[in-house]
Amino acid sequence: MASTKAQLNSLKNVPLFSACSKRDLEKVAKAANEITMPAGSIVIDQGDMSREAFIILRGEVTIKRNNRQIATLSDGDVVGELSLLDHGPRTASVTCATDCTLLVIDHRRFINVLDEVPSIAHKLMGSLAARIRIMDRTYTG
Repeated sequence: MASTKAQLNSLKNVPLFSACSKRDLEKVAKAANEITMPAGSIVIDQGDMSREAFIILRGEVTIKRNNRQIATLSDGDVVGELSLLDHGPRTASVTCATDCTLLVIDHRRFINVLDEVPSIAHKLMGSLAARIRIMDRTYTG
């Protein structure tokens, strides 16, 4: 498990948290749990009902929707963030392409962080909008 200092260094490079102060990043780190998963592990299974997001600290994951690969994400990317906003089913599956170190944050803790650090909400909306635009171009050309 990484030290708090290492977690903060990783978090400050995550675009979602780039506007955060050190104090804000400490709140995010405190609300999250660090886990490691070996290559081949399923992080998220499409259709499941779950309420947490994963921040990739180290490693690479493959994103598939309806068994079709749509993206590969790595250090600094976030997956599962829609589940932090609603109670809907997972829209894609995420599998570790390499051994991964992830920060996991659940809905309740994330809402508490948003209440304390509203700038994260603005970044999250931008991140989601960018992903919607990519998916739109992928499916509609």
